[in-house]
Amino acid sequence: MSWAFKIILVLFATANIAVQETPEFDRLKAQFENNKVFIAEFSHFYEDSFTGEQQTASGMIWIGKDYYKIEGGTQVMVVDGEISRVFDAEKNRVIISDYIEEEDDFAPSRMLQGVDDTYNVTESEGENGDTIIELNSDDPFSIFLSVTITLSEDGLPVEIEAIDQAENLLVTSFTDGYFTESDPSLFELDIPESAETVDLRHNTR
Repeated sequence: MSWAFKIILVLFATANIAVQETPEFDRLKAQFENNKVFIAEFSHFYEDSFTGEQQTASGMIWIGKDYYKIEGGTQVMVVDGEISRVFDAEKNRVIISDYIEEEDDFAPSRMLQGVDDTYNVTESEGENGDTIIELNSDDPFSIFLSVTITLSEDGLPVEIEAIDQAENLLVTSFTDGYFTESDPSLFELDIPESAETVDLRHNTR
């Protein structure tokens, strides 16, 4: 599976959020602030608004305050906010690159933990007792025009639907999700000694 479709963290600023009553959203953000890690199976859908091209992916995801990890097919990606590492077991190769937040359209961790203060945030109760969180921005420099987060009755992320500035659609669904205590081992990348390493960082460390 190719990760060229891009991947899911922006910390929610509190400037505009404080104006709205968003208790469930605040509770969700507090989980990450308290170093909890969200683990779930995920499925991701992307549709290009111009070409109509569609891409899908699925696997497991781990979302922490500063890290996230995605495992699907023969590939595993780990992002720590500065560096992205992708190991492809089929090619026995790991690619290391600088993490550029602005280019990470998929990263659900960014959406779950927040956006900047250019967004207006509202929260409402859904038909099935779930919570619907709407984030909207008119700022032309915002990555997303709108983000809709659905939380279960237990406050767990169920779905994220986002529309970016090019009006591309991104939908990420979560199943069997739960929070657990943070542990460095959750974000380890098991790379064989025989694996080829390709370092694409601008400043090789």
